Amino acid sequence: MALLRACADSILVGAATMVGSPRGTWRPERAYPPASGAFAELRRRVGLSERPLPAFVTAGATLDPAHPALAEGALVLTTSDAAPGLRKLVPAAAEVVAVNAGARVDLRIALALLRERGHELILSEGGPRVFGGLLAAGLVDELFLTVSPLLAGRAAAVRLSLVEGFELLPGGSGATLLAARRHADHVFLRYALG
Repeated sequence: MALLRACADSILVGAATMVGSPRGTWRPERAYPPASGAFAELRRRVGLSERPLPAFVTAGATLDPAHPALAEGALVLTTSDAAPGLRKLVPAAAEVVAVNAGARVDLRIALALLRERGHELILSEGGPRVFGGLLAAGLVDELFLTVSPLLAGRAAAVRLSLVEGFELLPGGSGATLLAARRHADHVFLRYALG
């Protein structure tokens, strides 16, 4: 995760994921502190900014305006209805951008806006609804999936799945395995989505 963040121009995060990660910064050095110097050197050598830009997607209701990631400089991608209220709530270090009118942020327009600003490699840590929206719109090129040795079940529907809010079957989203790596008991899989 740290290396993916270190290579990204921007990290796309949903507001619910932000709220669920009250101390999250979406910075490479937070995911793997021992390599913080190496990540900084990598970004410098390939001509990236000092840190990837966190970009939070929200229609306004669930964004935490006091989240520390906003105070460090971030982009809030929202609707034209929600933007005026959010501009009054978020710290000055965060920029609020109205992506489109309507009840939901149009992810196609949001990604186009990020690319217009020079953010070519966009890593999504958006959460199941944002990820589902990206998949449904055909905006995901690759999937990095970690298989860990932790087995978990559900007694009630309290945890979301990998994709929420969008039906992908029949047909689904086909994937081609590009790479598989192992570290201790974890397996890291990289897929191209087509």
